[in-house]
Amino acid sequence: MSRRVWLLDAPSNLGLRPLRDGHVPGARHLPEALRAHGLADLLDAEEAGRVEPPPYASVPDPVTGYRNGPAHTAYTRLLAGRVGELLDDGRFPLVLGGDCGILLGPLLALRRRGDHGLAYLDGHADYAPPRDRAKAHGTRNVAGYALRLATGHGPAGLADLDGLRPYVAEERAVALGYQWEPEDHVDVASELFETSAIPKHSSADIRARGAEATARAALDVLEDPASDGFWIHLDADVLDRSVMPAVDSPNPDGLSLDALTGLLAVLLESPRAIGMNVAIYDPDVDPDGAAGAALTGVLANAFAEARMTTAG
Repeated sequence: MSRRVWLLDAPSNLGLRPLRDGHVPGARHLPEALRAHGLADLLDAEEAGRVEPPPYASVPDPVTGYRNGPAHTAYTRLLAGRVGELLDDGRFPLVLGGDCGILLGPLLALRRRGDHGLAYLDGHADYAPPRDRAKAHGTRNVAGYALRLATGHGPAGLADLDGLRPYVAEERAVALGYQWEPEDHVDVASELFETSAIPKHSSADIRARGAEATARAALDVLEDPASDGFWIHLDADVLDRSVMPAVDSPNPDGLSLDALTGLLAVLLESPRAIGMNVAIYDPDVDPDGAAGAALTGVLANAFAEARMTTAG
């Protein structure tokens, strides 16, 4: 299969909390950083433009329960519109974030056009709600609950735009590469993720089974003939912190560069894969650019193995 990639910048960091007063999360610089490492040329990609987000602010919202909730709603609609145009033209969008909250835009675009699957490659489940929901209300971060919102759990302004809840059914949203740290079980209701209908392959599962075999198991779900294809979400923190420290939550039990490349290559090779987004890498905490270069290399190698660097 040979398809050309279209790069679309979506530099929203609205879904992240500030690390300190006045801090603006640097994930908004992801598109420029990966381009500086030659991503466009390595993929022989076409340019699809840029969807500018509202200015970053750390604003609690009691209506949605999420920080910057109304801004997220507006941006999701903007991004869905542009992604939808690319899909209608038969393009393969590669959306460069930004934080994981950008995922809602592509998924809304897809849901407007049918029923789709989701390959969710992330070092965290991004699904389990906080145990103390009242305390967290208004200040949850969309990036930390992207899979929960995508599968229809949450306020209408985020999880039910156009009355299309869920954007993807749990049974068609495959979680790949997540892991739990001990404190996670204290802070969030992790058991709700574990008992959900989401097909699950943890980072430990992937190491035990192998990346290619795991990806093919995921395709058993994602290539369901009753669906209209699937989207790929990649959070850079699915990688181990030894090779990807430049994220807001470095992963002590993540995947190797080779394992992630192998997973992506198998998924991208499927003719049912119709687009992808990349999120969370923060160039502001990658002073020598090594982590960005590594991430760029994973993408270039995976797309090359899937024979998606040249197309008409």
